[in-house]
Amino acid sequence: MQSQAQEKKLALSERILLHVEKPARYIGNEINSVIKDPAQVAIRFVMCFPDVYEIGMSHLGIQILYDMFNKREDVWCERVYSPWPDLHRILKEEQIPLFSLESQEPVKNADFLGITLQYEMCYTNVLQILDLSRIPLRAKERDESHPLVIGGGPCAYNPEPLSDFFDLFYIGEGETQYDALFDLYQNIKISGGSREMFLHEAAKIPGIYVPSLYETTYHSNGTIASFSPVFSDIPVRIIKQAVTDMTNVVYPEKPLVPFIKVTQDRVVLEIQRGCIRGCRFCQAGMIYRPTREKDVDRLKELAKKMLKATGQEEISLSSLSSSDYSSLEELVTFLIDEFHEKGVNISLPSLRIDSFSLDVMEKVQDVKKSSITFAPEAGSQRMRNVINKGLTEESILEGAGMAFESGWNKVKLYFMLGLPTETAEDMQSIPKLANEIAVRYYEIPKDKRNGKCQITISTSFFVPKPFTPFQWAKMYPPAEYISRAKIVNDAVKEQLNRKSLKYNWHEADVTVIEGILARGDRRVGAVIQNVYENGGIFDAWTEYFNYDRWMDAFRQCGIDPDFYTMRQRDADEIFPWDFIDAGVTKQFLWREWNNAMNGSVTPNCRMQCQGCGVKKFGTGICMI
Repeated sequence: MQSQAQEKKLALSERILLHVEKPARYIGNEINSVIKDPAQVAIRFVMCFPDVYEIGMSHLGIQILYDMFNKREDVWCERVYSPWPDLHRILKEEQIPLFSLESQEPVKNADFLGITLQYEMCYTNVLQILDLSRIPLRAKERDESHPLVIGGGPCAYNPEPLSDFFDLFYIGEGETQYDALFDLYQNIKISGGSREMFLHEAAKIPGIYVPSLYETTYHSNGTIASFSPVFSDIPVRIIKQAVTDMTNVVYPEKPLVPFIKVTQDRVVLEIQRGCIRGCRFCQAGMIYRPTREKDVDRLKELAKKMLKATGQEEISLSSLSSSDYSSLEELVTFLIDEFHEKGVNISLPSLRIDSFSLDVMEKVQDVKKSSITFAPEAGSQRMRNVINKGLTEESILEGAGMAFESGWNKVKLYFMLGLPTETAEDMQSIPKLANEIAVRYYEIPKDKRNGKCQITISTSFFVPKPFTPFQWAKMYPPAEYISRAKIVNDAVKEQLNRKSLKYNWHEADVTVIEGILARGDRRVGAVIQNVYENGGIFDAWTEYFNYDRWMDAFRQCGIDPDFYTMRQRDADEIFPWDFIDAGVTKQFLWREWNNAMNGSVTPNCRMQCQGCGVKKFGTGICMI
């Protein structure tokens, strides 16, 4: 078996890999990868991250499912990532079907192709994967010879723009229902059942959505009139799946180690899921509720095993808000005592800037004077109240002051433009806040400063996402976003400490397309296919994104993009994703939308339960 695989790789190398950039992206055989005998497994599953290898190999979710699936003796889970344009071209010209990393065999030979949907701008790459694999783009054109294409991840919480291309979607956290899905598949296969029979029965498994078994009707104004199942024995609503026991759930003790440098080349320790904060723009903070912690002793055990199994020199804590993990001090102290002197760097993202966090960062950072990051998200206190950020200017300046007094002199500040109710004054407050931070630095006696300070302001443009209080919000045309960035840029020039301030902003046209894909319905699928068929791939990469190609596709498909962006939704409008029960109720989100319009702050989950709806999962902070 091993020799056959090696022979295939040698032939592949001679034919194509010597002619592409970074051939190590495609050869597999990394440390801790899994090779099985195809004759000894009942199900072959190819897991796909629809972006380049360096991005996909950094994704924790695939590592977890890869480990979980391969623990089953009857399943072999392999991987595939989007070929970079150089290999894409060769596969097309040479008529070579896309292959998996582990076996180097065509993806189309698998039973399942699982595609994780982490961000909207990868949607054209989904079609790239299908096309290069020689799998019909549209699910209705597939037959028994083709893999079942299943999607998951955060973008699956509005699967409708991609519904034509997927046989089924998994809504929620993958650790809970995949075993049931695999068992069903084997039973149907043994009994001689059809693809249609499997999909019908799969639709009855909690968390599984089969788009072909549901139909949508529309009002004359383009909004949705109804969404309903075709058969009476499948659920009207799809309930997201959530892990109830984070401590004992499967987790990779021997994660994959890439051959080449990837974006996050480190051991990742997931300390908790969910977030207590309730920021109104944040989809992750809503769909991953409730907050569930992993026991600190289990984390200590995992850290030892993972570092030993990989030889990695960095360990990172994964969480939406690491500062809120109740045993953070104990865990960090353990990691420092156990590993720091052994040359293992400890990365602590998603920390609030307070005295404890700064003390920890001083202990673990090799370069003490590297930049420190704040994410106020909005410049004015009014705007921070609208988005429920829970940060005051006093706390921001206090945190910056502590950082400066500890030796830092570079600060990165992240903000959003285009938020609901935003005014010119709110925009101008962004550089004013940055200037106040610089003022705080220069209040330190000159002999105790670490040179000049540098404040980097970065703004992205707000995109309303499903299952957030801002899912009702309108967006703007690209020119309006650019004019807002210009207001900030002009205000930077007016600040006393302008020489210490640097300003960067995100692309406006990408924001508009992301917004359409985020809240689109089934009709948007035709546009995605048109873009791909006219050369669109790697739209998440600036050098490949083409706004005009997207606008041409909307015109050719007879779809008005402004319908999805330029209007504020009514309270009773049916959204394309309303058939999904993500835990948080629409009533709670509407209440939070009104709180935003009134500038009211909602306490976090530890301070006071807001009755968002996720208590029904019976786990996490909701049970404390």
